[in-house]
Amino acid sequence: MKKEYIIPIFVPHLGCKKCCTFCNQRTISGEKKQVTAEDVRNTIDYYLSNFKNENQYVEVAFFGGSFTAIEVEKQEELLSAVQPYIKSKKVNSIRLSTRPDAINKSILKMLKKYHVKTIELGVQSSNNYILARCKRGHGFDDVIKSSKLIRIYGFNLGHQIMVGLPDSEEKDDIQTAKDCIKLKPKMVRLYPVLVIKGTELEEEYKKGDFIPLTVGQAIERSKEIIKLFNKKNIQVIRVGLQNTDTITDISTEESEVIAGPYHPAFGQLVQDSIWYDKIVNEIKSVNAKVIEVEIEANPKDVNNIIGHKKENINKLKDTYAVLTTVKNNEKLKLGKFKLNVIKVA
Repeated sequence: MKKEYIIPIFVPHLGCKKCCTFCNQRTISGEKKQVTAEDVRNTIDYYLSNFKNENQYVEVAFFGGSFTAIEVEKQEELLSAVQPYIKSKKVNSIRLSTRPDAINKSILKMLKKYHVKTIELGVQSSNNYILARCKRGHGFDDVIKSSKLIRIYGFNLGHQIMVGLPDSEEKDDIQTAKDCIKLKPKMVRLYPVLVIKGTELEEEYKKGDFIPLTVGQAIERSKEIIKLFNKKNIQVIRVGLQNTDTITDISTEESEVIAGPYHPAFGQLVQDSIWYDKIVNEIKSVNAKVIEVEIEANPKDVNNIIGHKKENINKLKDTYAVLTTVKNNEKLKLGKFKLNVIKVA
């Protein structure tokens, strides 16, 4: 099995005709300057020199901004810089993120020519009122049209959605997930809303017009959304913003995060919570008062079963008086587990 590597190239605010109330892309990406073809080549060379696995699949990913809304000449400049690496088979494919209203047939034909494989759309919400409230500049109809076109042209479709947008209640976030599922994305990224310095949302927060979710609330909403995608075998490839020098603990001087459900291990906390629910349900199904169990699981699932700082193990003990040990079992598939009851009352 090939080891998959991503080479991230950030194009902050390139192509963004609108500035959403929650967005300061330069802060979110950790990049302050615009990108050139030379930057692309230098970044690829740097990452390739550090990859140690020869049996690898390498993808160059243009993140940030709205790639297909950039001037076509600039798009082709950046994409052309990747082509020698694709020709030499050092890079296998390209992915990019963009706005739903910046996709059309001519753009997709051009992207095909440059070996783009995956296109991720910044959906954020399926509720047109909430999109307008956040000054997105497009409606959900644009998401529907562009998603269908992307799939028709043979690209992998990705969606990026946000949890806890202004005026978005839990039912709205759940509905967004359901509406996206109908459009059959191959993968999804899920981001809880953080209040970032230099955004319009910061001003709303300071005035009391926006109250961000707590970490606990964001975990619960994200968990329910992920369950919906899991049922449809849609891969959730990221939960929470990537930690950077500026997207970091709110209490630190370098942090650009003003408020909101920031946690350095947010994605793990969500997965931990999903596992906790599964284990509790299994324990409750036993027709006896369980006081000690052993859980067998694939080694890659063990950390999430135990929980961040052993939170799941401790919660089972404190809430249900159940002592729990976790054991590796490589024969079990990812996401599956076996509960062995060791002792009952």
